[in-house]
Amino acid sequence: MPDSRDTGLVLDPNYDAAGLLTAVATDRTTGEVLMLAHMNAEALAATVATREAHFWSRSRGRLWKKGESSGHVLRVADIRIDCDQDAVWLIVDAAGPACHTGERSCFYRRIDGDSLTTVE
Repeated sequence: MPDSRDTGLVLDPNYDAAGLLTAVATDRTTGEVLMLAHMNAEALAATVATREAHFWSRSRGRLWKKGESSGHVLRVADIRIDCDQDAVWLIVDAAGPACHTGERSCFYRRIDGDSLTTVE
């Protein structure tokens, strides 16, 4: 029998041992996957409140707003959470490239055997 977190209508995020949820952002118009990151409770609350994507940077050890230095903000049109509430899907309008490399999506390469090729 599913637990109430799986079927109920109460927001009850299931953070991992590090206090994080997986977050994926897709383009509202095209559906393209733009990026994958992590959110702690503060990042989720900031995203809900501002409708701009905030994440927890594991490498920096701090909260960050996507685009805080580049201006490439992700404006959130919709926020969904998966069935067991351990992953968040942000449907966004991107103000520029989502990837820190300048690529539109962080997923701009394909695994081709033991090498990578650029996706056109």
